[in-house]
Amino acid sequence: MKANKDPGGQMNRDRYAELRRILEERRREIMSEVHTKIRDVRTEAANSPAHGVLDAAETSESDIQDDIEFALIQMKAETLNKIEEALRRLEEGTCGYCFECGEEITEKRLRALPFAVRCKDCEEARELAQQRERMIAQRRGAASLFVDMQG
Repeated sequence: MKANKDPGGQMNRDRYAELRRILEERRREIMSEVHTKIRDVRTEAANSPAHGVLDAAETSESDIQDDIEFALIQMKAETLNKIEEALRRLEEGTCGYCFECGEEITEKRLRALPFAVRCKDCEEARELAQQRERMIAQRRGAASLFVDMQG
């Protein structure tokens, strides 16, 4: 389902309201998840025996778990930044339109990824180009390694 632009190029009110609702709901969910994680970490720290001795395996496992928790919180923070940027673009009237081709991003894509900046086709083209660049860089790296071994 495509929403229409009015002659001034603005998103219609229904699409605007729905996209704003989706973004704000996603922001609330993520904030709640982050607060829950932080509370869980604090509770865990308070309940762990500070005077107990951990062996190397327990320490390593604990460190890995801490790293995972930190990475998850960091990913949530990045998503929150993307949501905030999308809300700013929504106010400017540019949210919901592809950065590359200027066409409307489909409602289905925005429901799944409300802060998307490209339509499906442009995003796929971008990903293919990045994949090609990585492959070329890998070949160059392998070729230079081969040349270094020869020299």
